[in-house]
Formats: sequence, structure tokens, C-alpha cells
Amino acid sequence: MATLPEFLKKAGGSEARGPAPVRKERDPFQLRALPHEDVYFYCKKIDNTRLVREADPQARGACWSAIGVAFAVLALLTGVLAPSVANTVAGYRLEDLRAEERRLVDERRGLELQEAELLSPANLDRYAKERDLTVPSPGQMVRLDGKGEGAVAMVKK
Repeated sequence: MATLPEFLKKAGGSEARGPAPVRKERDPFQLRALPHEDVYFYCKKIDNTRLVREADPQARGACWSAIGVAFAVLALLTGVLAPSVANTVAGYRLEDLRAEERRLVDERRGLELQEAELLSPANLDRYAKERDLTVPSPGQMVRLDGKGEGAVAMVKK
């Protein structure tokens, strides 16, 4: 904001104006000044090898306090996250056990089918013919009839 005398000079006050300053022609071949061309930086070598750092007892206590708080936060987060992690791991284990059960049931069905094929009368007759086995004669067969009132073995007297 201009002062009152400056304002009156611009508004055409009673004071007479002097001639306008003459501008000097600029040399077209001269380079303009670079910004901060007059600022100089100096590099000074500083030797701090003889300095010894003094221990700060408050900083040591603050460090141990920060470590304690970090462990407390870690324990809290572990307590909060452990059940959900355990549930996730149990879910994976349960799914693995279900897959193993399905595999074992399929294997059992296959083994039962294989056993039925091996014990079929037609298959047993074929195996007997391959190994030259014959049907026993009536005198060769001995029938064991269990007449011992629940006794497994018979005792001869």
C-alpha cells in the first residue's frame, strides 16, 4: 500500500514531474546473470575423531521402556490372533483328514471288489484247473460237527 504522498504523485499532484530516466540499451551479446551467481559454498573439513559421546541415562531407560512396550503389544497381538490362526490350521487339518478318509474308503471298496473276484466260485474252479486240483472223493471228506454244548474243543476220555 502506498503512502499518501506517493499516491498524490501518481494521481497528478501539484508537483512537477521530472524527465523520465533514460534507459540504457542492452548489449544483445551479453549473457544475463545466473540466479544465485554471487553465492559461494566452501567445504570445510571437520575432524570429530577425538570426541567421545557421553552416555545419557534417561535415553537408556527410555530404550528399555520402548522394548517393554513392544513386547507387551506383541504378546497382546499374539493372544488375539492365536485362536483364529489355530482355527484356520485345524480347518486345513480337518480337510486333509476328510480327503484321506475318502481315499481310504475308495481303497477299501477296491479291495472288497478284488476279494469278491478272487473268492467267486467260477474263479476258484479256474484256479483249481490251472493247478491240477481235483474234487475229493466221498471217503476223503471228513465233516466236523460241533456237538459239544458250546465247547470249542472236544476232550477224549
